[in-house]
Amino acid sequence: MTMTRFVIGPDVALYLARQEAAIAQDHQLVAPTLLRSHVLSLLYQAVRRGDVTQADADRQLDYLRGLRIRLLGDRVLQRAAWRLADQLGWDDTFDAEYVALTRLQADAFVTLDAGLARAVQGLVSIAEPRVLLARATDSKPSAGL
Repeated sequence: MTMTRFVIGPDVALYLARQEAAIAQDHQLVAPTLLRSHVLSLLYQAVRRGDVTQADADRQLDYLRGLRIRLLGDRVLQRAAWRLADQLGWDDTFDAEYVALTRLQADAFVTLDAGLARAVQGLVSIAEPRVLLARATDSKPSAGL
């Protein structure tokens, strides 16, 4: 079985968590190590705004902790993200880490952010979150973040 590697951003991580989605077995999820902090911050903000309850945020965090995502953040990735952010004229390197990781180690970047997808069109392949989902015939996902 050939594994397809997808980089997911925090928007997609939360999309998956809200659905408690099962990931197709032939897909491997990867993300920069900063994914944990991004997700934590987004959920904290959502609770502060009253968009979700603390219990729901905790459930989403628990789901993501159990999801098998390979987190990477080495010097090579940081250097590539810096160059990419500079090339694109971005104010920071956060999104650049996801895109750089896709260029270095994955088949496609999965994002819900249409503006980001347009900005990196031609640099990486973009996929929709639904491609990650297991079909009913797939067995349950394995754990471990």
